[in-house]
Amino acid sequence: MQPDFVFGHLAFWVVTYILALTAWGCLGRFMMQAFMAPDSTNYIWRGFVLLTGWAVWLARRMVPSYVTAPFLPLVAAFWLFAARTVFGLAMLGAGLAPSITPPGPTP
Repeated sequence: MQPDFVFGHLAFWVVTYILALTAWGCLGRFMMQAFMAPDSTNYIWRGFVLLTGWAVWLARRMVPSYVTAPFLPLVAAFWLFAARTVFGLAMLGAGLAPSITPPGPTP
């Protein structure tokens, strides 16, 4: 019998959700920075900065110094989407990701 689609693979869903949320937040931060100052008090901007701060911090340490600060959210989004893909494929390969079709031969 196949485990529950959501609760049977909770680790898969939580990690992929966090990575996707942060990656899309990085894209939102990248686009919104054209309209906002880096020290703006706008609550939406502060939310983007709070959500994606750790990813941009990691991207700053992973890329060469000639990549300027405005492009760091875009770089962080790329790495987060890549990490999500690798994680999903690793979980699928290990049999820990949910599947829509039941295991075994199809009729």
